[in-house]
Amino acid sequence: SGTLNYLNGIAWSGVQAQFVAVGQGGIILTSPDGVTWTLRALGTFNYLWGVASSGPQFAAVGSGGIVLTSPDVVTWTAPTSGIINNLSSVAWSATYSQFVSVGQGGAILTSFGGATWTLQTSGTGTNLNAVAWSGSQYGAVGDGGIILTSPDGIMWTSQTSNTGNDLNGVAWSGTNAQFAAVGRGGAILTSPDGVAWTSRTSGTTNDLWSIAWSGSEFAAVGDGGIILTSFDGVTWVSQSSGIGNNLYDVSWTGTQFVAAGQGGVTLISLDGVTWTPRI
Repeated sequence: SGTLNYLNGIAWSGVQAQFVAVGQGGIILTSPDGVTWTLRALGTFNYLWGVASSGPQFAAVGSGGIVLTSPDVVTWTAPTSGIINNLSSVAWSATYSQFVSVGQGGAILTSFGGATWTLQTSGTGTNLNAVAWSGSQYGAVGDGGIILTSPDGIMWTSQTSNTGNDLNGVAWSGTNAQFAAVGRGGAILTSPDGVAWTSRTSGTTNDLWSIAWSGSEFAAVGDGGIILTSFDGVTWVSQSSGIGNNLYDVSWTGTQFVAAGQGGVTLISLDGVTWTPRI
């Protein structure tokens, strides 16, 4: 990737045909293919933890309540979030044309265009680490196994996860119609409705940080370069990443997975099995 900065979040826009990766020291990198990366002008020195795309626009979030948006991956602006809580993740709902960001102390923000952000009531003071949209509801996960769901990003309901492990990532599988969440100690949970969650055997005790769905399989990434894949969310297979760097996020473009992590490492995979490091 051309940097040694930790990369914490990565997202793809089919409209712009670009990846955006964000991370340590406010770094922003962009790439059309996951191989060649371009450093963009820093809009902040705050850590950036998450990034999502609406199609025509990216939104990145991070420490101190920082939010950055860009319509072209080149120019980034910093609208006021109204909070100082660290923001860890952001997701886009095409149904509502809305970004939702979650973070420290149970913070939840929503935005219809990326310019104006509204603080919502989460009902918890627990850190929220990730959020995903299923097509009908948001699922947010966090420390101590907390799980919240919402049909609109405004009204949030706490669900029972039956785990005390911190949950760091969540994704939705349209094919299998289920959420999958990953976390500390190799924790993996699945749910068809966001309400009833089932613990799955991951085969690892490494912390897992992120998960993505390709249309046919999940890929989860974590500490020590671990990569797990599953077609159904139940049976998980360990794949060789070829590296020992911690991996903090993974995204699907429509044709390939791209993972990013410690030391600026990125990896690409067409099938979830063979992963090629780009350091």
